[in-house]
Amino acid sequence: MTCVRHDSEVSRRAALLFLSLGVAWGIPYLLIKVAVDEISPSQLVLARTGLAALILLPIAIARRAVRPLLPYWYWLLIFAAVEIAIPWVFLGSAETRLPSSTTGLLIAAVPLAGVVLAAVTGHAERMTTVAWLGMALGILGVAALVGLDVGGSDLGAVAQVGVVVVGYAAGPAILARPLQGLPGIGIMATALTLTALAYVPVVLLTDGVPTGLPSARVTGSVVTLAVVCTAAAFMLLFALVNEVGPVRATTITYLNPAVAVVAGALVLGEPVTVWTVVGFVLVVTGSYLVNRGGRPQEPGEAEIVEETASSCA
Repeated sequence: MTCVRHDSEVSRRAALLFLSLGVAWGIPYLLIKVAVDEISPSQLVLARTGLAALILLPIAIARRAVRPLLPYWYWLLIFAAVEIAIPWVFLGSAETRLPSSTTGLLIAAVPLAGVVLAAVTGHAERMTTVAWLGMALGILGVAALVGLDVGGSDLGAVAQVGVVVVGYAAGPAILARPLQGLPGIGIMATALTLTALAYVPVVLLTDGVPTGLPSARVTGSVVTLAVVCTAAAFMLLFALVNEVGPVRATTITYLNPAVAVVAGALVLGEPVTVWTVVGFVLVVTGSYLVNRGGRPQEPGEAEIVEETASSCA
């Protein structure tokens, strides 16, 4: 006997997945802020990627999603570097000086950087009037955040977030071309594993062998980052794509900054200024318009994973 789900059941499941993923990808900035109080950004990257890889890699292997990637090892290394290894260490370093909410809002500008990167590399998409309007609004939003909501002493941290944004914008270009059509869970599991392996010597040379565990607060933040915000979040994403389709799933990226701002204010007591709100509205609206006005084609599995994940820490 075939079990048929009603539309209301599908809607409830989709809403639950959407909200769960929005929280899972909206709170990393808060957790990173807590973690870097006691451990270095490099240690955080190693712990987060190592734990997440231990969860996702066996799943990817069981689904036979790793073997097809072997001929593309060169591009996998580049992808792991520009999407995880470099951005995550810069993100942790930036959050030692920036509020978590400001970091989350600046990361929301990734689609704007993607348009610029595509133009520089000769793969520019045809931009509609709506997309150009989105670019203008997004740039104004970033200007409001950087010029009016961030102190001058923190501009170095803003530059580090800029490196993160460029890295997150470069990831989809690699997935859309050299890695096109390959299984998304295999790509992410392999990239996390490669990053963890690369950071073992980095941590040993820069921080030395750990002499003990950090506080329970920091340990809990790291475990939550790895298990909930990385491993579980990607599984939620695959489920959401199956439920509502790839295009509708990308709208999750516009919920994450709001969660980041609320979490930073409620848990860490970070101020929410007028310019925080103005920057949030402009950046998110601009990113939405750029995505909808400059991407006429429907992305594949790997590209949808990256397009959605690249706006998250």
